[in-house]
Amino acid sequence: MDHAEENEILAATQRYYVERPIFSHPVLQERLHQKDKIPDSIGDKLKQAFTCTPKKIRNIIYMFLPITKWLPAYKFKEYVLGDLVSGISTGVLQLPQGLAFAMLAAVPPIFGLYSSFYPVIMYCFFGTSRHISIGPFAVISLMIGGVAVRLVPDDIVIPGGVNATNGTEARDALRVKVAMSVTLLSGIIQFCLGVCRFGFVAIYLTEPLVRGFTTAAAVHVFTSMLKYLFGVKTKRHSGIFSVVYSTVAVLQNVKNLNVCSLGVGLMVFGLLLGGKEFNERFKEKLPAPIPLEFFAVVMGTGISAGFNLKESYNVDVVGTLPLGLLPPANPDTSLFHLVYVDAIAIAIVGFSVTISMAKTLANKHGYQVDGNQVKIIIFLQMFHSRGRAQWLTSTIWLTTFVSSLFLGLDYGLITAVIIALLTVIYRTQR
Repeated sequence: MDHAEENEILAATQRYYVERPIFSHPVLQERLHQKDKIPDSIGDKLKQAFTCTPKKIRNIIYMFLPITKWLPAYKFKEYVLGDLVSGISTGVLQLPQGLAFAMLAAVPPIFGLYSSFYPVIMYCFFGTSRHISIGPFAVISLMIGGVAVRLVPDDIVIPGGVNATNGTEARDALRVKVAMSVTLLSGIIQFCLGVCRFGFVAIYLTEPLVRGFTTAAAVHVFTSMLKYLFGVKTKRHSGIFSVVYSTVAVLQNVKNLNVCSLGVGLMVFGLLLGGKEFNERFKEKLPAPIPLEFFAVVMGTGISAGFNLKESYNVDVVGTLPLGLLPPANPDTSLFHLVYVDAIAIAIVGFSVTISMAKTLANKHGYQVDGNQVKIIIFLQMFHSRGRAQWLTSTIWLTTFVSSLFLGLDYGLITAVIIALLTVIYRTQR
């Protein structure tokens, strides 16, 4: 018998014996609630709060500039290929998406590209989610467009508008001013909420609430793009029951649909959906996901230009875009008193949409995001998937989905949070 076999036999025959006292429930509760140390005095707390240490400075820098924490630990060889492909795909996708969402916001399409360029640069330094891309979002664009159209309607009379072209340009310029004012005010509100650590409300964005909210948001996006997919002209709808009004308006004009526009849209949709399934099925064999968004944009643009869809088939195109970036301009703060209610709603919905997506991805990939960067605590799990808690989960999801779908994302979110708080109170009492 060699030495290795003797060690194995010895390890198999040895045992550990542990002795510990038996605790009753009162004794255990008393031990758990014992205070191990005397609390610090107020003077000690103030001294600790105003003491400047390298660790405290580093934590403050990490809090305000998360890039200083993750960038030095970035594994270049492991991450760069996937990040490069994702960056190209996301960047290319932002081009048509930004143009389309600018039209939803009732501003010239070029402003969608501006909105796609600046936010991602800022979020690179200040953001805590590793997977979301900040930029134009359909629902927020619709809300901004509703404000712009309300204050600057289509039939407004512009002084000095000599012809239709000049009148349209002057009207669009006024709408840009409105959009700039409401977005600036929304950003100021979000910044103030972040300074006040208002991100704690994300604790109450439970998983069923988040899923119901994002599902309703997807329906809003789908219905808002129907008229562009079918190539029909309909009136803009926003607010309560806007999903119903938009869908009915499209169905009423379906006899005027543009078959070519529908065909191009379905072709691109099929390419993206099939590409997603392909990447998911063969992700173990592919060195990096195939950027189907890039091919969709190139193919769609090539077909439009090659077959002259605008002239031959009356398919709407974006048209000529001005080159370069516009110089910075001061927003019109005199409009704040007209848009502050909408700015509050947009700030809350924008935060909720972003933190909902970020939270879903963070739960999936095992990290945390900070809701005050727009501290979020992952809510592990209040609701289980069986028994009495199952109907609570279903109630929260269904209530969130229905209220966000028909009341709009702003009122729907408020309703959903109230329902979620009531379920917490109910479970506490039970």
